[in-house]
Amino acid sequence: MRTRPTTDIDTAIIGSGFAGLGAAIRLKQEGVENVAVFERADEVGGVWRANRYPGCACDTASHLYSFSFAPKPDWSRRFAKRGEILAYLKQCATDFGVRPHMRFGHRIERAAWDPETMRWMLDTNHGRFAARVLVSGVGAHSEPRVPRLPGQERFAGRAFHSAQWPADFDPSGLRVAVVGTGASAVQLVPALQPVVEHLTLFQRTAPWVVPHGDGVIPERVQRLFARFPRLLTAWRSVLHIIREASGLMFWHPALARLVEYLVRFRLRRQVKDPALHEVLTPDYRLGCKRILHSDHYYPALTQPNVTVVDGAARAVHPGAVAGPKGTAPHAADVIVYCTGFHSTEMPFARSVYGRDGESLHAYWSGSPRAYLGTTVAGFPNLFLLRGPNTGLGHNAILPMIEAQIEHLLGALRFMDASGAAAVEPHAAAQARFVREVDQMAEGTVWTRGGCDSWYLDGSGRNAVLWPGSVRAFRQRVVDFDPDAYRTVHPRVAPREELARP
Repeated sequence: MRTRPTTDIDTAIIGSGFAGLGAAIRLKQEGVENVAVFERADEVGGVWRANRYPGCACDTASHLYSFSFAPKPDWSRRFAKRGEILAYLKQCATDFGVRPHMRFGHRIERAAWDPETMRWMLDTNHGRFAARVLVSGVGAHSEPRVPRLPGQERFAGRAFHSAQWPADFDPSGLRVAVVGTGASAVQLVPALQPVVEHLTLFQRTAPWVVPHGDGVIPERVQRLFARFPRLLTAWRSVLHIIREASGLMFWHPALARLVEYLVRFRLRRQVKDPALHEVLTPDYRLGCKRILHSDHYYPALTQPNVTVVDGAARAVHPGAVAGPKGTAPHAADVIVYCTGFHSTEMPFARSVYGRDGESLHAYWSGSPRAYLGTTVAGFPNLFLLRGPNTGLGHNAILPMIEAQIEHLLGALRFMDASGAAAVEPHAAAQARFVREVDQMAEGTVWTRGGCDSWYLDGSGRNAVLWPGSVRAFRQRVVDFDPDAYRTVHPRVAPREELARP
């Protein structure tokens, strides 16, 4: 006997960061009210709720980092701090009336497509739900990655990932070991250096760190944007065009050499010690790994209470962390892992099962792929916001997310108009798109830049970034093309229609 679902809903959204929240708002604006947003935490915000380490901020210009339908004129800084971004997301949830749709404290444990009822069966820690459409807004930075080091279990102090910074933790006067030199480390190190007794940074690979140019936005400018919304729109367009143009150095690595020269010149000016300068100089092309932004990172590393270890952390002792073989361990009271996230593995995929009973993780086999980075053959009515090949290395991510949301809305309109119960992309359409993306990525800095980045999956394929302009992506994705999809109608529902070719 089939277990009756606790609640039947039209559209289920997982996550309440920019992607999930944006989808909920647009669905409500389209008149879709039977929506539930499943959020495992107790508040909206996604990564901006989870990450609260000192110095946490955005490296995208503030005026670009807001929904197009909810531009914010009164950002206080050129690059907003975590608290201001989180406040913006909370305000959007309230202003657009989607808080009643939030189910906080709900963790999706399993999501399986039922071909008989043509609905997603969602098992959560609060019971079972059924949904016609499943939208994942989980994102690429939801599950922290912590390296396994010998002796970790014997460490006497506190150890945690930067994305899991304890709310009550004060590092003042402590000896702190920072493992990794990713985006969080570049923000965290300058914030910690003035207050800790000693900071030891374990660097496996030197990052490219470019000037940030942060600063306070005068109140008169904030008032001007609030009074003249079209002026704010024009400024957003200018910022977008500038960032789009910067993509040329990623698609044509030779153009990045001038920028590399300027960054190296700045490094020489800020780091006088020849040995430290050599350690901090990257040995790969600019942009191969994520470009980091900071005005204070290099100066912080030159301070007397900072030690830069040229090499990855190798082992953990009860009161110390060891670096490369042959070097002495470095005393530590606290370990902070700034070691990134499971971006290409997408752990959530292990809990999603398609029409053949196969998990999304098994279907991908270590190399995530999707049609337009949004839908997957064999997984009807599943929409991935921030799916494979939708990340960016040069511009703001929100226009990409909004394009995917419009694709979702187009699919829903088509289903309602045609009476279809389910849509999924043709396997051939998905394969063509993946080939096109791979061809676009050939010769770019991400595949020819001489590094091993988190953009690449286990096979060496770029599974994270869209290797083109935002405009090109939006032109492909915004409109829903029924010809690229196969549909099933509830009165017929022949399984042969959905069978893989």
